[in-house]
Amino acid sequence: MPLFTLNVNGIPRSADVDPGTPLLWVLRDALGLTGTKYGCGISLCGSCTVLVDGEAVRSCQLPVKEVGSRRVVTIEGLSGDGSHPVQKAWLAEEVVQCGWCQSGQILTAVALLARHPRPDERQVDQAMDGVICRCGTYPRIRRAVVRAAAEMRGAGRKP
Repeated sequence: MPLFTLNVNGIPRSADVDPGTPLLWVLRDALGLTGTKYGCGISLCGSCTVLVDGEAVRSCQLPVKEVGSRRVVTIEGLSGDGSHPVQKAWLAEEVVQCGWCQSGQILTAVALLARHPRPDERQVDQAMDGVICRCGTYPRIRRAVVRAAAEMRGAGRKP
């Protein structure tokens, strides 16, 4: 099998895997980054969302051969101490129940706020609609995204 070197969370990481292996399984099985979750396996639920060059991408359907030198950020790479404004807003709004979708939700919110630092309600709903929350915490998710946006603007911080 070929050796792939990926830029994951700012660190070059190598994995000896089949080129068609989905990024999700490279992250979880080869690199031990288990924060990215397997949900549906067909790119519908969003639990496997990671950032690839700042864009929210479903890792369950992205073959590792297509990643190349692009920057991959997982929930583990967002902040080591939970200090990212989106993570702090998630705690403040008590979003998490079971937690399964949360890494996908948080990284989707980070990508949204990078594109729209002042998202309106429609933009938040449209972006976050793609990640299914079995617990139904959507109102709290919406409030957390709005809270994070306000904090990021106030701190002059980029997502």
